[in-house]
Amino acid sequence: MAIIAPEATAPAEPSRSFIVGNLFLCSFFWGCSFLLIKLMSGEVPPLAVAAGRGLLGATALALWVSFLGQSPLPRRHELRHWLVLGTTNGWVPNVLVAYALTQLASGPAAMIQAAGPLVTAIFAHFLFAEERLSGRRVLGVLLGMVGVAILIGPRLVAGGATAYGVAAMVGVMLAYAAGNLYVRAVPAPAGNPARLALGQQVVSGIVALGLTLVFIGPAGLLPIQNHLPVMLALGVASTAVPMAIFMKLIRAAGPTRAAMTGYLVPTVATVMGVLILGETLELRQLVGGCIILVGVFLVSTARRVREA
Repeated sequence: MAIIAPEATAPAEPSRSFIVGNLFLCSFFWGCSFLLIKLMSGEVPPLAVAAGRGLLGATALALWVSFLGQSPLPRRHELRHWLVLGTTNGWVPNVLVAYALTQLASGPAAMIQAAGPLVTAIFAHFLFAEERLSGRRVLGVLLGMVGVAILIGPRLVAGGATAYGVAAMVGVMLAYAAGNLYVRAVPAPAGNPARLALGQQVVSGIVALGLTLVFIGPAGLLPIQNHLPVMLALGVASTAVPMAIFMKLIRAAGPTRAAMTGYLVPTVATVMGVLILGETLELRQLVGGCIILVGVFLVSTARRVREA
């Protein structure tokens, strides 16, 4: 039996322009993160990147929350939600990705993570009455997966995979899906999108900093000083801003539609690589991107299926 998310009343159906606009806005800022990380030329260790973007994102969101007249410190009823989201959407997937990519090529890793929207849609179907799957939604989600597979191309069948690497990426996919579903289930008094985004970045950034100091040492943070403008853009524009938009999108439109960012982000990253880094756009990437857009359109414009 599906349940209604714990709101005072079921959320009103958001407009299609709201859903599509926020999907693309969120995906654009997140997609730019790949470009910004590449601009650091691999000089900053992955854990240090995670720590820097998490703490800078948390700082930006804390300033925004303060500007709104609220305390950036967690309220008692928010603390649990901050810890859960900082774990499921923060440091756990960051650590698992860092490990998985030492055991698994990037193509298969990306494809495993691309199963996230499908897993999210299936669980949301059973957890929330307003998230019941329709044929249109299922088709859109499956088309998105096909598009991502085409976008990845030959890297999809790259060798060298280990069972542990695959398991790590499955863990990443499940962690993000769990986090998306959890955001939708947070009770209204603790469900302010900006505060949820703040809490996630605070926990994620602090844990990532701790892991950096333990496994690399303070020297791991030193290369950041040579890339301060890029790191600042990564922390604010490609972390704080899209995370706040994403939280608002989940709360208003539900986890199934919000999860479609998982298909749009690699598309944006590919386009930015072509426009900024001079990478070559292949026909398969163009075809894959178009299929992804069709899938996202089908899901984002599908109306909620209400139970009788």
